[in-house]
Amino acid sequence: MTDTTTGTGEISIRAEAGIAAVAGSGRRRGGLRAPAERNPAAYWFLAPALVLIFIFFFLPVMAALGLSFTDFDIYAVGDPANTRWVGLRNYTQLLGTPLFWQALRNTFYFALVGGPLSIGVSLGAALLLNQKMVRFKGLFRTVYFAPFVTTLVAVAIVWRYMFHTRYGLLNYGLGAFGMGPVDWLGDPRWAMPAIILMTVWKSFGYNMLIFIAGLQAIPEELYEAARIDGASAWQRFRHVTLPGLAPTLVFVTVITMIGFFQLFVEPYVMTMGGPLRSTTSVVLLMYEEGFRWWRIGHAAAVAFVLFIVILIATLVQLALQKRWSDA
Repeated sequence: MTDTTTGTGEISIRAEAGIAAVAGSGRRRGGLRAPAERNPAAYWFLAPALVLIFIFFFLPVMAALGLSFTDFDIYAVGDPANTRWVGLRNYTQLLGTPLFWQALRNTFYFALVGGPLSIGVSLGAALLLNQKMVRFKGLFRTVYFAPFVTTLVAVAIVWRYMFHTRYGLLNYGLGAFGMGPVDWLGDPRWAMPAIILMTVWKSFGYNMLIFIAGLQAIPEELYEAARIDGASAWQRFRHVTLPGLAPTLVFVTVITMIGFFQLFVEPYVMTMGGPLRSTTSVVLLMYEEGFRWWRIGHAAAVAFVLFIVILIATLVQLALQKRWSDA
């Protein structure tokens, strides 16, 4: 029997010897160039992208931060000299506005319910499509991914008809089970769940493809070893699939939650924030402040408060997932 440990050690020693030989050869030819000597060329290659990022990202962000400390409005658009420095007044007024807290609650409701639901549906679909017995995998992946690349406005309009109280497909299905119709978009209790349902249907295909890629990167030998040891399907999922998917799961969770905190188009197209402001999100509130009432400074303050909320939520997710992976 071959001693794999010894073999690995020999390979490692040979690799180190090879690296040392190459390094020695480089020194004999005048020495390897230090990283500092190679950096100028790398900077020149990176410079165009860095300049564009600075102009089209950092400058607007810094300008928005400056606007959040002013009363920039429609009069200042005509003449910037009308702009006045107000310090933290926009932030204090925002925190004292009941509508902002309602929008923040709606946003958290959407993100904390819709985000995990979307991730769960995506993972379930990926696990099903990754099974060997499933046929026409390419067709199913295309069908499930199609809603993600469809225009959100068109999807929202179609779903408005599906949610229609009298002629909608959902109420028709409920009627088949003897249940009464639901005013999905006109009842404050059902408006947000209806938007969550539509958003999960539209977005789960993207995360599903990422999960499939992560599942295919897990070595099949681990599953075979678990079967030989008598592990059940749940034990293989708990002790092989989830640890193997951990980096993918972290990535999908972070980008999904960031995207769900930026809820805007769905309520804007389907409910305009109603009924009774039950679907008004923070981003929709920012849009109304900036482009309906032209309080640009106030809208900029809303944007930076949302940025802080998303930053805190992301850091909490990363901390919880690090603790889970270390456990």
